[in-house]
Amino acid sequence: MQEKIREIKLLFEQELAAVDSTKKLEGLKVKYLGKKGPIQDLMASLRNCSPEERPLVGKHINELKEEVSKVCEEAFLAFDIVEQRARIELEKIDITLPGRQRFHGKKHPIYLLRDEMISILSGMGFSVQYSPDVDSDYYNYEGLNFPPDHPARDMQDTFYLAPDQLLRSHTSNTQVRVMEKHQPPLRIIAPGTVYRNETISARSHVFFHQIEGLYVAENVSFSDLFSTMEEFWSKLFQRNVETRFRPSYFPFVEPGVEVDIRCTACEGSGCRLCKHTGWLEVAGAGMVHPEVLKNGGIDPEKYSGYAWGMGLERLAMLFYGVKDIRMFAENDLRFLSQF
Repeated sequence: MQEKIREIKLLFEQELAAVDSTKKLEGLKVKYLGKKGPIQDLMASLRNCSPEERPLVGKHINELKEEVSKVCEEAFLAFDIVEQRARIELEKIDITLPGRQRFHGKKHPIYLLRDEMISILSGMGFSVQYSPDVDSDYYNYEGLNFPPDHPARDMQDTFYLAPDQLLRSHTSNTQVRVMEKHQPPLRIIAPGTVYRNETISARSHVFFHQIEGLYVAENVSFSDLFSTMEEFWSKLFQRNVETRFRPSYFPFVEPGVEVDIRCTACEGSGCRLCKHTGWLEVAGAGMVHPEVLKNGGIDPEKYSGYAWGMGLERLAMLFYGVKDIRMFAENDLRFLSQF
């Protein structure tokens, strides 16, 4: 038994001499001190010794076990120090190197324009209201004088999520909601994203942004709408802008108009931007339909109002001189960093 103890100690010392890392040392420690190691086998073989030899042999085995454990701990500390120094050498930072440039995020050009428009309209007395992107058919269509079989629904290709649930096709879904909760006078704008199942091209997209305007009070007339539009466009472009109104049809207004402004690029002489007409279409508007007022719980015999809606992407194309609407949705930093 004494001979076996000496052999194990000698083998351990030989293998320890070849160890050069804490990982290998852990493996060596498990090999000799583990449950299946040679020292544990020695402890199990004590039962084969005579009662007289057993105490002395047990003492030698315990001394071997303690010695191996102590040597491993001392070697581990030594290897750990060396490895830490090597790791620090690899990870050290050269403080003389220039720092990495951090690029700060910026607002999207659509939101830059939106915020400017909200600021102007807020200064004109309009409060900001919001409505959900996912809405019911009632608030998006029926409450705005679109009966279920109305052909005007074909004008807006809608994304339906369920028979009575859809992605709103305009921010006009705010109108009835606001009228249900508040009594006139009402003067609000409703910015937001809208969705239409259209073919993506340089002039159209499946989602874009709008700002809806609504004013309801006693004795509101077309002249109020005209003066509001003229003042707004002049403030937005920071100069006098000539405005033109053309008769048009929208189910939720009666009568309805298209709003044009004199081309800001050619001053009306004709160019590619305005298709050589001298005018740019910027919004749809009109007097709020009596049925819409009724659906909002407002007496159309006592109150009247006007509403308008404008697409931000089309306006941003004019404002920034961008020729393709798709560029606003492509997240190309080369484009976005210009604003």
